[in-house]
Amino acid sequence: MIVAFVKFQLPAPRSEAVAKQLFGSSAPGYRGMAGLVRTDYILSEDEGVACGVYFWQDCAAAERAYDEQGHRRVRDLYGADPQIAWFSTPVTVYNEGTR
Repeated sequence: MIVAFVKFQLPAPRSEAVAKQLFGSSAPGYRGMAGLVRTDYILSEDEGVACGVYFWQDCAAAERAYDEQGHRRVRDLYGADPQIAWFSTPVTVYNEGTR
């Protein structure tokens, strides 16, 4: 599995409630996306930074999502260019009952 952290600076501070509404507006676009296992949106209110955490089945699926159109989507929605960091996940731990 491949994990991509797509980080961007928000143009203005956002409360968690406002961020939830904003992030929720883009969430439906990821449903059914080929190769995407899961997406989490995370927020640092103190730093005004947000991040999408994307879990992909493989590198090919992830790379398809981060073309120029993907960057433009982030820019248009959040007003900032994304910074993308890639990670592999050699080990995953699930606690019983949390899945």
